[in-house]
Amino acid sequence: MTADKQHTNKKLPLKGDGGSYNHFAYQNADPAYYAQLKVWAKEMRSKPTEAESILRDYVRANNLGHKFLFQYIIGQFIVDFLCPDCKLIIEVDGGYHSEPIQLCDDEVRTQMLEKLGYRVLRFTNEQVLYDIDNVINKVKSNLQL
Repeated sequence: MTADKQHTNKKLPLKGDGGSYNHFAYQNADPAYYAQLKVWAKEMRSKPTEAESILRDYVRANNLGHKFLFQYIIGQFIVDFLCPDCKLIIEVDGGYHSEPIQLCDDEVRTQMLEKLGYRVLRFTNEQVLYDIDNVINKVKSNLQL
């Protein structure tokens, strides 16, 4: 795991009775976590992984007709890419995302984001690094939905 991606794995305490967090008070950023998330997001934007950097360049260069935000705060999460117009999130997953505990965490995260009305696409670093054309095609097809 790279140092710049460690922040996305940090566990923030959940808000609400009994430690449950049933809904977000704010769709863009949960005020209880915003200050710390803002610091992490800024750091992650300044030190993207190689795959994130490549995808960011391709998204910008391919004129997809939609604006994408990079390392954007939604609720208590920082998402890699967000197209606000289409409510589409793109996540670029490093190797640690294949570990059982991280797979479970990612599934919960995806479900919470989907409850907010977002669609989530996940790509591995390897897909972005070695098959970028198919990644961009999948993004384009999801922008049209």
